[in-house]
Amino acid sequence: MSLRDKLLLAQVPLALALLVVGVVAVGTLGRVGHAGRDILADNYRSVRSMQRINENLERVNSSALFAISDEGQWSLELANTRLHPLEAELKAQEGNITEPGEAEATLRLSRAWARYRSAYEAFSAADTPRARRSVYLDEMAPAFQDAKFSIQIVLEINQDAMVNKSDALQRQSRRVNTLMVTAVVVALVGGLLASSSLTQRALRPVSVLSQAVRRLGQGDLATRAVVQGKDEIAQLARDFNAMAEALQRYRQSSLGELLQAQASSQAAIDSLPDPVVVFGVEGGVLNVNRAAEEVLRLSVEGSGGALGQVAPEVREVLERVRAHVLGGKGPYLPRGYEDAVRVEAQEGDRWLLPRGSPVYGEAGGVVGASVLLQDVTRLRRFDELKNDLVATVAHEFRTPLTSLRMAIHLCAEGVPGPITEKQADLLYAAREDCERLQGIVDDLLDLSRLQSGRVELEVRPVSTEAVLEAALAPHQVAADERGVRLSLEQEPGLERVEADPERLQLVLSNLVANAVRHTSRGGEVVARARQEGERVRFEVADTGEGIAPEHQQRIFEKFYRVPGASTGGAGLGLSIAQEIVQAHGGEMGLSSQPGVGSTFWFTLPRTGGAEGEG
Repeated sequence: MSLRDKLLLAQVPLALALLVVGVVAVGTLGRVGHAGRDILADNYRSVRSMQRINENLERVNSSALFAISDEGQWSLELANTRLHPLEAELKAQEGNITEPGEAEATLRLSRAWARYRSAYEAFSAADTPRARRSVYLDEMAPAFQDAKFSIQIVLEINQDAMVNKSDALQRQSRRVNTLMVTAVVVALVGGLLASSSLTQRALRPVSVLSQAVRRLGQGDLATRAVVQGKDEIAQLARDFNAMAEALQRYRQSSLGELLQAQASSQAAIDSLPDPVVVFGVEGGVLNVNRAAEEVLRLSVEGSGGALGQVAPEVREVLERVRAHVLGGKGPYLPRGYEDAVRVEAQEGDRWLLPRGSPVYGEAGGVVGASVLLQDVTRLRRFDELKNDLVATVAHEFRTPLTSLRMAIHLCAEGVPGPITEKQADLLYAAREDCERLQGIVDDLLDLSRLQSGRVELEVRPVSTEAVLEAALAPHQVAADERGVRLSLEQEPGLERVEADPERLQLVLSNLVANAVRHTSRGGEVVARARQEGERVRFEVADTGEGIAPEHQQRIFEKFYRVPGASTGGAGLGLSIAQEIVQAHGGEMGLSSQPGVGSTFWFTLPRTGGAEGEG
């Protein structure tokens, strides 16, 4: 038997229950209908006959009264037309005796009518009004009253019977309602129980097959679904067993081992707490780990448009890292916490720092890129705490440092009294160290304000030539002392740039100072500006000692100094310069070769107008 036949068989009890309810309903409603018809046939017909007899009898009697007062024959002729209908109704009543006592009342009515008819014939045969009046009063009037009384008795018998039968019909209707409700409930409950039992038996193999599928999904390839029969589910179970056997053989093959290794690698990246996204050589998303699905809401099911599911800020970072790696530029390393991107999460905002690595194929070529978004939320908070601490300490240094500088200056100038030459040398050295320490404190405070975003830039169109000249002028004396030549180059037609002139001059001045400091005698430092698309590129190039490649990536870090450098500050100048450039929406970098020289560069937006000089 097929599954379809079994399911149809399970519906048979419900069909039988409906059939039983229908039969009971038809029978009971039929009895109720017969009861109504009995009332109409038995009593209503008698009532109507009595009403018509009474009406015709009164018309005949009225005509007789008119005949007494009027000697004309028209009233008798009118009465004669009522005799036949009256007798027909009386005959119908005599054939419709249905209630107890109705036969006696009908017989009495018939006798009364017979007397009245006989008296009426005598009344019609009388010649004079006097004779007619005598017949009417002596014979017709008593017979008329007797007939009226008999009619009233028959009416009362049938009317009482109608009331009693109506009450009985109502009681029977209530019994029918109770019977119908009971029959429906019993049939419904019985049919549902029987259908449920048959359906459960028919679908029990489905449960067996479902458990086998669940165990197979959990990795138990030795599981089998044991289902007897020849229906569709049994055939499906046999197909499932064949599939499970094929999968078991497949896992034991080399390809199965390869897929097992792929599953293991997927489990490995899923175990990482940080989001991981793997891109193909065409740029599409090939794989993601569980953290990427939960944090970034990214899924490979989106195929080429998968990145459209993530927030715009995260998408921009992923596309930038992907383009860097797939463009053949090697691994992508962040410059610092400023490269971290903010992601909203239920437990609060998280900061993710991107790192990219190329994926190489067997031939050694790049076949993809993997991007790791490292969660640096706690580290970034620690860095903020460190910056706050440094800013607080630097701020607290300013007051005592100012007092110390003033005291050393007064002593060096001999205000408290004369000093020896040796004391003067020591005081001059102490004053220089105080000035150097004051510069470090100022740099720390500037860097803290830049990183916290408390510095508001006054951006306006600025003359590039004026800025370059202002950056070179303060260092001309130091350059002459070291035998270094300073020069300025500007691309023709390039007049203005959008920037804060004071901050821009600070950046260029810092770069020029470093270039002069690290350029030997006879060298050259060049400050130049040129157009680069919609931006202006500033460069400070020198012919100094250069920077080794292993130090170039860290040169912009705070407090970082190239090992072996003979002179220099606290390692904050380049970090401050980079913060200022990034606050303008620009970028900063360098290119350097040891023994050849270095070129530090940065870009800023170019203005569209040519208004006043900054």
